[in-house]
Amino acid sequence: MENKELKIAFYDACSYDKESFSEENKNFLFNIDFFDFHLTEKTALTASGYDIVCTFVNDTINRTVISILKKCGVKMIALRCAGFNNVDLEAAKEFGIKVARVPAYSPHSVAEHALSLLLSLTRKIPQAYLRTRSGNFTLNGLTGRDLCGLTAGIIGTGKIGKVMAECLSGIGMKIVMYDAYPDNDWAEKKGFTYIPLIELFQKSDVISLHCPLTDDTKHLVNEKSLSMMKNDAVIINTGRGALIDTHALVKALKKRTIGGAALDVYEEESRYFFADWSADVIKDDMLARLLTFPNVIITGHQAFLTKNALKAIADTTLQNILDFTEGKELKNEVK
Repeated sequence: MENKELKIAFYDACSYDKESFSEENKNFLFNIDFFDFHLTEKTALTASGYDIVCTFVNDTINRTVISILKKCGVKMIALRCAGFNNVDLEAAKEFGIKVARVPAYSPHSVAEHALSLLLSLTRKIPQAYLRTRSGNFTLNGLTGRDLCGLTAGIIGTGKIGKVMAECLSGIGMKIVMYDAYPDNDWAEKKGFTYIPLIELFQKSDVISLHCPLTDDTKHLVNEKSLSMMKNDAVIINTGRGALIDTHALVKALKKRTIGGAALDVYEEESRYFFADWSADVIKDDMLARLLTFPNVIITGHQAFLTKNALKAIADTTLQNILDFTEGKELKNEVK
């Protein structure tokens, strides 16, 4: 089958997706139809007649969806993201549908966004910006603190975690880390230290989450771990929303037992993120509550959103599809 004859259903497509994939597709010439809605149990039948579906983090790819995809003739699920916690891999294997992902695109895009969130939170940039926009140049309530000399705890030292550690070290922070599979050679070279997770929660002034979401890491930040943290410590999460128990986080923020949080992801984000709710009511009580805290910053899962990352995501995704159609080894296959 020639590339132009292969049909790809592209779900949850935003303007930047269409632009980046259309540009990179000039090198592949696939037949792509962009859909602006999510892949769910209700929309899965729209994949009828397509060979491949291309999905993102908030698409639903459970057993029911996969069984429908199989009946529709879909042979591959091409994830345009690194995470795959929303995919029922056992069902995919059972129904003979291949799954491939983009394991790395631009670690700098995510790490730099995490750094931006940290600086914005600690120096109260959002509050200052809103004041000056209305002509208010007072400084009361805007006191921050130096990050230089404080301790940053990095949880997860894959490519993104490593870049974040190096960024924070560059501004003078002491780096401690936790990873189930530590890279001791890299840590020794950089002068960073791996420590037990409990110790990391206790010692860190800043905790930045960069680990994948698994059964072991779900609600890694919970009531118990939050109680170990310093009262002025802050949490940065650009990983996956469910790494944090949101109820426990809200409780800690209300009691002022932690200093704040900056989140690019949210445990129940699939309904709200990537959509405009400015003229509607947010019925998610936890999200609504988080938005009221002055020491919380939330961005809508945009850490990946740079031109560099979008180009890399499109190129890797389309290459995964090409390798599959040509019967080559899928080096980015998720099993």
